[in-house]
Amino acid sequence: MKKSIVMTLLVVSTAIALTACGKKEKEAEVAPVEVEIEPISEEANEEEVVEEETTDVLPEGMVYSELTGLPIDQAIEKQKPIAAMVDNESTALPHFGLNSADIIYEMVNSTANDRVTRLMVIYKDWGNIEQLGSIRSIRPTNIWVAGEYNAVMCHDGGPFYIDTYLGHDYAQHFSGIFSRVNNGKAREFTEYICKGDLEKAFKNSSYSTEYDEYYEGPHFTFSTPSKQVELTGDEATNIDLSEPFKHNKSNLKYNSDTQEYEYYEYGKPHEDGKTGEILSFKNVILQKADIFQLDKNGYMAYDNFFGDKGKGEGLYITNGKAMKIKWTKATENGITYYTDESGEQITLNAGMTYIALVPSDYWDGVKLN
Repeated sequence: MKKSIVMTLLVVSTAIALTACGKKEKEAEVAPVEVEIEPISEEANEEEVVEEETTDVLPEGMVYSELTGLPIDQAIEKQKPIAAMVDNESTALPHFGLNSADIIYEMVNSTANDRVTRLMVIYKDWGNIEQLGSIRSIRPTNIWVAGEYNAVMCHDGGPFYIDTYLGHDYAQHFSGIFSRVNNGKAREFTEYICKGDLEKAFKNSSYSTEYDEYYEGPHFTFSTPSKQVELTGDEATNIDLSEPFKHNKSNLKYNSDTQEYEYYEYGKPHEDGKTGEILSFKNVILQKADIFQLDKNGYMAYDNFFGDKGKGEGLYITNGKAMKIKWTKATENGITYYTDESGEQITLNAGMTYIALVPSDYWDGVKLN
């Protein structure tokens, strides 16, 4: 069946969400433009990039980000991102600064405590961070994934299982050196990345602030802001991850007005501790992966995550629709590539992306409606 689609195109400039130490800049808005699109057919699990006559023109001094497909200052074009480990236990809430990130991973952090999750925040424009966190410890899987982006990991220690991987040259990291904020909580919930922390950390290290020889290039192909990827697969306006992430009861709900997925956990919308803004994403990727328990205390890693067995299935979700995808990861710090079922790399919509590593034994518990 064919239908005529009228799309509202919004050209949006990036905005930095500042938190405890500063004011939030308002996003620049351009009035919506209605464009009549030729009818397209709807077939399950197909990806279509809708072409319009509108041409995106970058403002002078701007380039498209390799992490979001949105305009950023040309001055940070080659700047490597950070990968910050953010505690996702309810005691750690509210979080600060996540809304200005580029990509956020959610993954099981322990086989104990109902498989509590932790967030890994990929953040390119870290010079504008006012407060981010709270910051907690790292696991082997985080090292492997952060390496894909040539990102410098920001964490507060971790179990001895991380030592082998942190010993590799690609695994650059800062640990336990960030600001302490008196928030009335136990010490483990008081460490945050605040203004100036990262500049000082890089200055006192041998790390370059720019991409180095371990950078393999961009992960993703993006549509431009005026060209929306429209999937023709299953409906996906509610992404229920409360079974695989049963401690946090993670859930993403589609807001048709903003055309983004708003993140909920513990039965509540995730609101920034300074601005109250709800954390939301343009793209959602669910990646099925095995887990391996390292000891009886709950320490674990995602098993068979690279090498000969570094492949699996997943879902790409955007604009209220889902499509089946496949993923591959060839080496420890090599890029995870996401493809459609024919093997072509998928195109993401420009914007912020959420990636969940869903344990294989709970994959069937993922519910879309």
